[in-house]
Amino acid sequence: MSEASHVTVFVNGTVVVDPMGGAHRATSDAIAFRSGRVAAIGEDARALTAEATTVIDLAGGALVPGIGDGHAHPVLGGVEALGPQVRQAADLAGIVSAVAAWKAENPDAEWIVGASYDATFSEGGLFDARWLDEVTGSTPTILRAWDYHTAWVNSAALAAGGITADTPDPELGRIVRRADGAPLGTLQEAAANDFIADVVPPFALDQRLEALERATRGYAEQGTTWIQDAWVEPADLELYLEAAQQERLHTRVNLAFRADPARWREQVAEFVTNRNRVRSLDHPRLSGETVKLFLDGVIESHTAALIEPYADRPDDRGLPNWSDAELAEAVRAFDAEGFQLHLHAIGDAANRSALDALAHARATNPARERADVIAHVALLDPADVQRFAELGVIANFEPYWAQCDAVMRDLTIPHLGHSREGWQYLIGSVHRSGATVTFGSDWPVTTRDWRPALSTAITRHSHTEPDADAWLPEERISAAAALGAYTTGIARQALANDRGTLEVGRVADAAWLSADPLTIAPEAIAEIVVNGTWLAGDTTFLSTSITT
Repeated sequence: MSEASHVTVFVNGTVVVDPMGGAHRATSDAIAFRSGRVAAIGEDARALTAEATTVIDLAGGALVPGIGDGHAHPVLGGVEALGPQVRQAADLAGIVSAVAAWKAENPDAEWIVGASYDATFSEGGLFDARWLDEVTGSTPTILRAWDYHTAWVNSAALAAGGITADTPDPELGRIVRRADGAPLGTLQEAAANDFIADVVPPFALDQRLEALERATRGYAEQGTTWIQDAWVEPADLELYLEAAQQERLHTRVNLAFRADPARWREQVAEFVTNRNRVRSLDHPRLSGETVKLFLDGVIESHTAALIEPYADRPDDRGLPNWSDAELAEAVRAFDAEGFQLHLHAIGDAANRSALDALAHARATNPARERADVIAHVALLDPADVQRFAELGVIANFEPYWAQCDAVMRDLTIPHLGHSREGWQYLIGSVHRSGATVTFGSDWPVTTRDWRPALSTAITRHSHTEPDADAWLPEERISAAAALGAYTTGIARQALANDRGTLEVGRVADAAWLSADPLTIAPEAIAEIVVNGTWLAGDTTFLSTSITT
C-alpha cells in the first residue's frame, strides 16, 4: 500500500499554508495528510492524531509547500560527477590540476569530459588548448564552462573533431581563433554543442541513470518536489522513460524538448509523439508537455542578443538563434499543438522577440489557458516589463544571479555598459506588474540549492556578505513573494492547479524546514536545514536524525 494512503499529522511548528497570503498569510500549527492530499489544518488536523499512521513533531520548525525548480538541467548536473571536478577550482591552475588528477586516476579513459569551469579565470573567458595539452597529452579533452554555452578543448579534441584554421564557423556558433586563424581551443554556442553531439562519445546508459537518480535524490533532500528539465534531447527521453519505469525519479520532472532552428518543422510531429509516449507511461513523476527554444546565448560570451550593440564591441549585437519571423512561426506551430513554450532569453532583444512571438501565437491560435515561460529574463528593456502581465507570460528568473559578483563585475557589466546595468533581473518590477514570477536554478550553471537563491532575491546581495550593499535595491522582493515564486508560481508553471499551497484538498507536497524562511533574517535562510520532504503524501526524504 502506498504511503500516500496513510494519515500523517504534523504538529508543534509553523505550517505555511499559502506563502502569498500577504498580511493575511494563512498559517497554522498543525496539518494532516491523507490519500496524498491535505486533509485538515489546525484543530481539525490535531483531531486526527489518534488515527494517524505517523505523527511528525516539527520541533518548532516550519512546514512549507513543496519547492519547485522552474529551470534546471538535472542530467547535465548529474553527469558532472563523472568527470574532473573543475567547478571547485579557485583559479586556472586549479582547473588544470583537477584535470591532471582525474587523468591519473583514469589512465585508460578514451576521453576526458568535464564541467563547469569558471570563465572569469581567463581574460574575456577565452581558454587556450595548449594549457590543457600540458596535462592531457594525446587524450581528447573537453570541459564545459559553467554557462554551458561554451566549451574548452585540447589539441587532441580539436584534431578528433577535424577543426582547423580552414574550418568555418557553424551557423549560430563561433570557433574562437588565434591571430593566424588557427582555433584557440574555445568553442561558443553551436560550435560547442555540435562538437559535443557529433564528436564526444556519450556516457553509457547505466552511468546516466545513476547520475539522474543521484540528481533527483539531491533535489528531494533539499525539499524540492518538481523540476523543469529545460533541455531535453532524443536520448534524454529514453533515459527518463527508463528511469521512471525503474522508479528512480525522486521528484517530479517535466521535460522540455529542444526545438532546433534548422529542423523545427519536422520536430512538431516528433514532439507530439514524444509527449504521447510520456503520457502513455502514465507515471506520476514524469511529464513531457513543453518545448524549449534557445533564442540567444549569454552576455559573457557576447552571444546574447541585444537591441543596441555591446559597449565593448560597438559592431556586435550578439548571436540570435532565430529570425523574428521564423521564431513567430515556430512558436505558433508548437502552441497550436497545445505545448507549453519555454523560451531561453538573455538579451533585451531576445526577450522582446520572445514576447512578440508569444503575442503572435495568442493572436493567431484559438484562445485557451496558457502558461508559457520566458526563462532567465536577464536583460529587459523597462518598456517590456508590463507585457508579461498583459500576455499572461510567466517570467522565470534565476534569483541567485541577481547580485554583483565577480562574473557581473568582470564580464557582464563591462560588456553591457553601465547605462544598461540597471536593466538586469528586474524581479521586483515584473512582480509588481502583476505577472507570474517563478524561480529556478539553471543547475549546474549555478547551485541547485534554493535557499541562498531565496536569500538573494530578498536582499540582492550574497548571503555570505550580510553587510554588503544591495545591487539594484529597488528590484528586491519580500520573503513571501520570493517563496511564492518557488511554490504558488511554480504550480502554475507546472500546469498543476492543485499544488503550490497547503490548503485543504491540495496535493500534499511539502518540505519540513528547521525555521520559517518568512520570519528569519534573509541572510540566515541559506543555513536552514531541510528535515524532510513529502511528494503527494509520500516521504521522498527524511533526515537520519529524525525519529517518528
